Amino acid sequence: TVEPCHMDYFNDLLLLSVVLCAARASADRTKTLDFDVKPGGVVQTFSAKLKKYKCTFRYACQGGTNEQWQMSVGLSDDDQIKSNLGFLCFQTLSPQGKSYLFFTQFKAEIKGAKIEYATAYSQTAVGGQRDVALKEEEYSVSESSVTHREGTFHSELSKLTVIGRTRHDEL
Repeated sequence: TVEPCHMDYFNDLLLLSVVLCAARASADRTKTLDFDVKPGGVVQTFSAKLKKYKCTFRYACQGGTNEQWQMSVGLSDDDQIKSNLGFLCFQTLSPQGKSYLFFTQFKAEIKGAKIEYATAYSQTAVGGQRDVALKEEEYSVSESSVTHREGTFHSELSKLTVIGRTRHDEL
């Protein structure tokens, strides 16, 4: 499995990926969707597909009423780089900054790319606040998913960022 890591290499990779996705992504290479996170303790699923890639967020939570979240998916356009690798950026977040919902579980999956970096946050940088990352022992990262860890996840989730490496065989 790939362990969550906050080393400089992965921070640089994240920054590079976000820049590539934001700066080079055309309308057909990026997508942002609003969805309701629904409490009630039942496992819910929200997915977005971009070209041949699929990003899925599964969760169960309690408390309050529906909370509007966003899922953003972006694919780097590496034609200028002339490499056979690109990056898939996948982020789901609560635009309010901190979710008031009590998450009992979560799992984010990507299909068509191998996860290179992932981190989860209990609070996002909104209104002068800063991102607050979950402790590494609260979730696990594999090549295709990011999942809460039973017994160590403290039920707070406001943002999840996943960067996957894609392979372009057509180049």
